[in-house]
Amino acid sequence: MEWLNSLFFGNESFWGGGVAHSVLILALVIALGIMLGKIKVAGISLGVTWILFVGIIFSHFGMRLNEHLIHFMKEFGLILFVYSIGLQVGPGFFSSFKKGGVRLNLLATMVVCAGVLVTCGLYVITGLPVTTMVGILSGAVTNTPGLGAAQQAYSDMTGIDSPDIALGYAVAYPLGVIGIILSMMVLRRVFRIDFAKEEKKALDTMDVQHDSVAQPHSLSVVNPALEDKSIRELQGLVNRDFVISRIRRQGGEIEIADDDTLLHVGDQILVVTTPRDAAAITAFIGRDVQVEWEQLDKRLISRRILITKPELNGKSLAQLKLHAGFGVSITRVNRAGVDLIAQPSLQLQMGDRVTVVGTEVSIANVEKVLGNSMKRLNAPNLIPIFIGIVLGVMLGSLPFTFPGIPQPVKLGLAGGPLIVSILISRFGPKFKLVTYTTMSANLMLREVGIALFLACVGLGAGEEFVETIIDGGGYAWIGYGAIITILPLLIVGVIGRLWFKVDYFTLIGVMAGATTDPPALAYSNDLAGNDIPSVGYATVYPLTMFLRVLSAQLLILFLA
Repeated sequence: MEWLNSLFFGNESFWGGGVAHSVLILALVIALGIMLGKIKVAGISLGVTWILFVGIIFSHFGMRLNEHLIHFMKEFGLILFVYSIGLQVGPGFFSSFKKGGVRLNLLATMVVCAGVLVTCGLYVITGLPVTTMVGILSGAVTNTPGLGAAQQAYSDMTGIDSPDIALGYAVAYPLGVIGIILSMMVLRRVFRIDFAKEEKKALDTMDVQHDSVAQPHSLSVVNPALEDKSIRELQGLVNRDFVISRIRRQGGEIEIADDDTLLHVGDQILVVTTPRDAAAITAFIGRDVQVEWEQLDKRLISRRILITKPELNGKSLAQLKLHAGFGVSITRVNRAGVDLIAQPSLQLQMGDRVTVVGTEVSIANVEKVLGNSMKRLNAPNLIPIFIGIVLGVMLGSLPFTFPGIPQPVKLGLAGGPLIVSILISRFGPKFKLVTYTTMSANLMLREVGIALFLACVGLGAGEEFVETIIDGGGYAWIGYGAIITILPLLIVGVIGRLWFKVDYFTLIGVMAGATTDPPALAYSNDLAGNDIPSVGYATVYPLTMFLRVLSAQLLILFLA
């Protein structure tokens, strides 16, 4: 049985103390943690954070790994995790600041700042090490990248790891999840929320915010000034965003339109534009009409085609010259679930779905040009991922000197890859860089990264965990974490409700996003009975994730 003991507890003189021992312990910790994460109590689960607690238990009972291996696997897992998050949120990061998103992001920023201020106040009052307080902060707001950023910043400063950060995180995390949900329940009671009224208010707001989504409109040309004017001339006169895809002449003939197509009074046209611009375009051209385009001419069909050829990434619609080459018209481009107007200057990205109008034969030819191969799209693009990681590590290692800080500031292995992945996913197509990954591939990369990170954090901190709880004042840490969780959420929740007039469903989504807490989002959606909280969550999540990572590092750099 010596081999079995060596395999589980390690022995450098035997093969089990090397690779086999390390792989076995990591795999067991991750597998058991994920299985426990599926257990729900009162509808609430700690999810993958159970991996951290399983790692602590293993380490407490002597099943540990080499500290250098733990350090490497932890940092590598963190890089994979934050990079995949950046790839996911990057395309919507900058657009989240538009319109109503500014208000919601301001509320989320207030939550982050209030949490940091409360943490600093407790740090001064309690006299606890800043490493412990930052760990408690990260656990209280259930933000694992913040934990990683703090650990990496402290390691860069001192050359050693601080187990206090992980201990504070582990102690505060469970009540952090519960505290976020309790805050939502308190606000519901205080403001006596009527769900029917809140849903109507939220849907009205969403209609206003989504007025940039492309929609088709059938119009009749009435304005005599448009007689013999080309569509290109019409666009210059109206100065609005729209595309005309089909024209029905007075004789009943339907044809595909392009910029040089001439208009005549009495023509019926199919215009694709936004609700924001529809009224102005209709008033200038003529009036709305009802036309069953597909029934009138069965030769012309409309089909969505998937962009899957890498060489098309970053090319504009005008560069494809599809109308001249195949006699088709592109009316809309669906990107990340949103229909965009197919302006000639719009740059295509891998994974876009373009709506093409034309004959069956012409569309079949266009499919060959655009790709339309899901199999090709499912193939992972590893080169941009690892190039992005290289750039992220370089950016994270770049020192910045600020007055009053003795140690140069670095973005670290959490901040650097996160920023690069956000930028590369948003602007990569402009430089012909294919950054598209399927949701399943992104999720796999993220889950593997967070599993490795949490397992290594738990295995590294478990030796001192029980002693810290019993003899080191760990019980008080739970209370500090609860204050950091609940107080900022209640304050900002009241502000959002009274001053910003945000509906309750969107507000609880913002609260979940401001703490980057998926269990709280799941509770919010179940409570609302709709997906309105998800909109608030998605709007503030990118900026919040960035601020959480940055603030954790800054607290270490300024106060450690």
